[in-house]
This record gives sequence, C-alpha cells and structure tokens, in this order.
Amino acid sequence: MDLFYDHIGMSYNFEKYDNTAVDTQNTPYDYGSVMHYGPTAFSKNGLNTIEPLQSGVVIGQRQTLSEIDIQEVRLFYGCSAAGSTLPPTVMNSTTTNTIPITTATATTTTATQQIVPLRAPAIDIRPNAKWVQSGLTVAGENGSGNGINQLYYPYGLYVDDDQTIYIADHGNHRIVERKIGATSGQVVAGGTGSGNGSHQLDGPRDVIVDKERDSLIICDPNNRRVVRWPRRNGTSGETIISNIDCISLTMDENGSLYVVDYMKDEVKRYRFGDTEGTVVAGGNGRGNRLDQLSGPFYVFVDRNHSVYISDHYNNRVVKWEEDAKQGIIVAGVQGQGNSLTQLSGPHGVVVDQLETVYVADSWNHRIMRWPKAATEGSVIVGGYGQGRESYKLNRPWGLSFDQHGNLYVGDFHNHRVQKFNIEQTIN
Repeated sequence: MDLFYDHIGMSYNFEKYDNTAVDTQNTPYDYGSVMHYGPTAFSKNGLNTIEPLQSGVVIGQRQTLSEIDIQEVRLFYGCSAAGSTLPPTVMNSTTTNTIPITTATATTTTATQQIVPLRAPAIDIRPNAKWVQSGLTVAGENGSGNGINQLYYPYGLYVDDDQTIYIADHGNHRIVERKIGATSGQVVAGGTGSGNGSHQLDGPRDVIVDKERDSLIICDPNNRRVVRWPRRNGTSGETIISNIDCISLTMDENGSLYVVDYMKDEVKRYRFGDTEGTVVAGGNGRGNRLDQLSGPFYVFVDRNHSVYISDHYNNRVVKWEEDAKQGIIVAGVQGQGNSLTQLSGPHGVVVDQLETVYVADSWNHRIMRWPKAATEGSVIVGGYGQGRESYKLNRPWGLSFDQHGNLYVGDFHNHRVQKFNIEQTIN
C-alpha cells in the first residue's frame, strides 16, 4: 500500500473498526479481529492517505500474521525499512504490527510484542473499576506455621500468566508455589532451614519469575545476595548478585533486574551478566529530599523504564523516570496519616497501563489507588482496620495482579495471600 504521509493529521492514531458491522467486503479472515481503513482515514485535509497497490485489496491489520500474510507482505509490500516508524495502537492482543514509513510510501511490516510489566495486569483497568471486597484465601488457609498449607510472614509475591502464585515465605525460609485450583502448594526453593548454603535461603523477601531462562530470582537478604533458582525441580540456587541488602526486585522486558538495596537507600539496575549495577533511584543518603529515599521497600518498572518505589519511612511513592536525577511524588503527598491524601508505611506497589498507582498502605491495613497526577487516592480493598475477616487485612505487604486484573495481596500478619476478584462490568 501507499501511505501519503503529508495528508495524515498528526493528532490521529489508528482506530479499531466497529466489529459489530456486517462484513460486505468478503474478507477471507476474522473481521472482528481486524482494523480496517478507508482511503481518507486519518486525513487532515480530505485527501487520500492510504491506497492499496492492488485493486480490491482490503487495507487492514490482523492481530497475528499467517505464513501467507508474510509472503504477501514480502511479495507486494517489500521496500527498504529506512525512515521513521509509526506504530499503530496496541490492541487487546499479544502481537501487533509496526509499519516503517518514508515520506511517501510505507510497505514493510514487522511484528512487535505488547509489553506487560511484571506484576501489572494485561488488561486496561478502568479508572472506576471495583474489586469484590470479600477476599478469597488462596494460600495460607491453615494459618501460620511451616505446613505445606501454611505460611509464616509472607512478603513479596508474583502471579504468573497461568495464575500460579509464587510467595516469599519469609519465616519458613522458602519459596512456595501455589497453582490455581490446587488444594495445597509446593516448595520450589529453600525449605531446608535457614542457612547460607546454595540449597538454602535465609528470610527471603521477594521473588519473581524469569520466563526467558525458566528460573526464579529471589531476594535472600540475610545472606546479602540475589539468587537464581531453577523453576522446575531445582535443588539449589546460584548467587548472581552479592553484597546487597536486597528487599525487593523486578525485571524489565530486556531482562535487566531492578533491585532495592534497603541499607543504601537506593535502587540499582543490573543488566544481564552485570554484577556492579547502576543506581537508577536514590543513592544520595537517607532523607526526604526528592533525590533521596528513606527505607525503600518495593520497586516497579513500567514500559518506559520509569521506576516506582514505595519510600517507606517518607510515607510516599515516588517515580524516577529513566536517567532522572530526582523523583516525583505520585502517592502520599501530605506525610504520614490515614486520610485519602496520606499513606502510612507503604509497601507493595504496582502501576497499570494508565499510570494509576496501586499501593499496599500497610499500617492503614488497606490497598489504595492513585490515578496519574491525583492529589488524593481511594481505597479499593481493606480500610476497615486490622483483622482476619475476609474483607480485612493486617499489614499488607506484597501486591500483584494477574493478567485479568484480579488483585493478590500478601496479608503479612494474617500469614495468608488474599485474592480480590475484579468486578465485571457490562458496556
């Protein structure tokens, strides 16, 4: 196809066609999963913006490319990829296409993948979304202890794409895996008592999954190390970062680790194979200036590599954009307290696609939501005082969403993990 770039209004982006319309164009694929464009789509002056090179060809975009599609692209639309790139909006799929363009024509298509940051939902959560207030206990249903259905002070947690939960069972010196619908969990790392052996952990604080290398990455703070452990049938781990007081960690789409060093009041990024790391937040001593942190607990990194940190003793969440020299307060703007403008000892933090911040407001026993640029938040779960009832929390710590937007909370002093289902809405 030809793109007439000079005719395209720069305020436009690609839009999804109404898939309730009747397909009158005899398209040989699923019409509802395709974006269709007319010849004057996105025009700023009424002149044609898109024209097919072959007459009768429907201009559109599939969610995925078949082998035939790829052959068609190469045969009919092949050209040099020189020039800038204009990506279409990512739809509710895992794959989209990017169209390299020149000032006159654009014909090469390549596939890119939607980036969903660790612990974030794969869906777009609406600003007015609600969660069922009565939580379901999905781990630790038998109270505190070292049994397979028990937890003892759970800290960080991570929920995989298939809703498998990985829990840093701090007091039992182990990582517990709990699959959806299972009646019990299993120990997948540690569990042989506290110690510094390669087969042991000592008070693990956080865990994530490295899908690319099919392994767990664990904060093992009492041993001052970060450990990589085989995800399946692993009996021992490998130290990948030493001499660090790790309290939480996450990973970006490039495989770089972001690790909170609690004692140094900083967050470091470690590219794969790097053992020294680069400071990306804090590192200027403990304090309340915007270039400082005071007891950072949890870290989240978004698609733009901005880092969000729960700044525990400053009772705030701060955002450090990539290469920034100081942070921006995005939650907790009026010091410690229990009003909607305040936080008290924030722990787990997750950010969705709209840059809404979700934070475990631990000492207030609630989970709060702070929209982008908001001066106050709202309570989405808890907030009824501490307790063991299904609608109460007792010092929540770790947070994670599953891909459907359901929220999982490490309910620290209740020695359990609670799942709060997102309420379904009808358009």
